[in-house]
Amino acid sequence: MTSALPLCATSKPPRTKSMVIDGHVMKTTKVFEAYWHLAAERQNIFMQRIQSEPKPWTDDSILKTYRFTNAYRASDRVSQYLLRRVIYSDIYDGPNTVFRTLLFKIFNRITTWEHLIQYVGEPTISTFNLRSYSKILDIHLDRGKQLYSAAYIMPNPKFGFTRKHHNHLALLEKLIRTDKINEILKAKSLENLYYELSSIPSFGPFLAYQYAIDLNYSPHFNFDEMDYIVPGPGALRGIAKCFTDTGGLGPVEVIRAVTNAAPEYTSRLPKPFRDLWGRPLQLVDCQNLFCEVDKYARVAYPNIKNSNTPSRIKQKYILDPAPLILGYPPKWGLPWKADQPLICSVPSTDSHLRSVQSQFKF
Repeated sequence: MTSALPLCATSKPPRTKSMVIDGHVMKTTKVFEAYWHLAAERQNIFMQRIQSEPKPWTDDSILKTYRFTNAYRASDRVSQYLLRRVIYSDIYDGPNTVFRTLLFKIFNRITTWEHLIQYVGEPTISTFNLRSYSKILDIHLDRGKQLYSAAYIMPNPKFGFTRKHHNHLALLEKLIRTDKINEILKAKSLENLYYELSSIPSFGPFLAYQYAIDLNYSPHFNFDEMDYIVPGPGALRGIAKCFTDTGGLGPVEVIRAVTNAAPEYTSRLPKPFRDLWGRPLQLVDCQNLFCEVDKYARVAYPNIKNSNTPSRIKQKYILDPAPLILGYPPKWGLPWKADQPLICSVPSTDSHLRSVQSQFKF
């Protein structure tokens, strides 16, 4: 077993207490308590929004001020767009689903995808052309628009082009030409899918895992999200802030233990944890929450730091006025499905929303 990242406090060591988490004795800081508060409060905000309850949705000044992802990864706006407009917008075979998902996720920006659609229609392998797609994205970039999301650091694959997006499109062309896309489709497990993706140039461990989760949303893969996890840099920082002693567990084992223990901890919270229609938090969700609590602690507990921790949260919260359209992978069996999405953020007087809400208990 590998040890967790060391916690390096900049002032006096943080107070800790011993806790048994999924059978393991660990020493936790106040940030671990904030982890569960953040999970519950962020999910409560989300559930209030989709029920069109009036603001304020929280009394937490940090959550009111700064941007945090949802407790469930699949609920985030970009993931929802991927589900509705990229994967389940039509019936696509396996190769086209892999191609479309990777094309979208490399840029991870809705406006970039919609710019492509404006010029080429729905992207498919049969319509893909390196030169024309490159020129179309050149137009967008030359207009001063951003092509890439700031959510991930996207390394530039080396295909000899000056502009990064040309190199990424060349990478996709290579995946098609070498039949790598069909090799990806042969993956027998989430871990196997991850390793297929991590073998692609410029797809590092964290990106490859995120893409594996995205592809697994599709009907062409059906792996359990509890099967495998790859912690990202933010999650490692969050773990280091939550624990001064992990009882010998490494980061992967810590995330699994916390995920397994989630029902126990969420049941103790002052406010009920409103899960996703019975779907518990998965490994990827708890991994993301460690990343988010790393940010949260920068304001809530600024004295608890480690050597790799930024000192502030970069993104402020700005309410997106666009309606929230919601749908999850149909195979999950949730009432809101990506192939039949529903508009949620509409005025509370809307009769359609009231009729939908009456069918389900939130």
